[in-house]
Amino acid sequence: MGKWFDIILFILIIISVILVMLESVHEINLKYHDILLGLEWVITIFFTIEYIARIVSIKKPFKYIFSVYGIIDFISTVPLYLSYIFAGSQVLLIVRALRLLRVFRILKLGKFIGEASTITKALKASKAKIAVFIYAVVILSVVMGTLMYLIEDSEAGFTSIPRSIYWAIVTLTTVGYGDIAPQTSLGQFIATVVMIMGYGIIAVPTGIVTAEFSRQGRDEKLHLNTQCCPSCSKDGHKDEASHCYNCGSEL
Repeated sequence: MGKWFDIILFILIIISVILVMLESVHEINLKYHDILLGLEWVITIFFTIEYIARIVSIKKPFKYIFSVYGIIDFISTVPLYLSYIFAGSQVLLIVRALRLLRVFRILKLGKFIGEASTITKALKASKAKIAVFIYAVVILSVVMGTLMYLIEDSEAGFTSIPRSIYWAIVTLTTVGYGDIAPQTSLGQFIATVVMIMGYGIIAVPTGIVTAEFSRQGRDEKLHLNTQCCPSCSKDGHKDEASHCYNCGSEL
């Protein structure tokens, strides 16, 4: 029963996010506003019941209410109710902004992704390395930006050090808007070096997280046993598991 409830919840989250997107398209919202609003009310009521049920059924409700998922559940449900509490044309923009918070429901999908916890652990374990990497990138951007400010003329767009640092970040991340471009030969040479460095820099955080992700996977496998489930014969359960991960039967 719990598995089917999760599947229904998963589908409703997807539908709700699609509804928010459709509402932002003026032509669709103008033609199907009542239908979209009706569907949104059905989904909002369902999420409200789910939110209240979670608070009532758990032993420590305040722990859930102030948890990350509890806050996401709240801010993605309450805007539709607030849109009917506030009245008057002067608050229409506020109401619209509040209703757009419903898109936060997509963050609830993290609860249904089995690998989400492994990814979170990998990111937490590699946060020190990533912080050092970001610090190095910031220093490099400041140095390159200042250098370009000294080399290039203000007519090329390098009117200040902050604006030159902006160019360095855009170039280093290989985004390349093209609103600022070096004109001198030396400036173009430095820009080429920054672009080449950018490709290597993009790969560094990916490698850090991937290595940590692989280590997390190896560590998890070390704590798996060969005990088979009596109902579905699945093995590979965790040492501390009391129920089957596949069918939910007691081990």
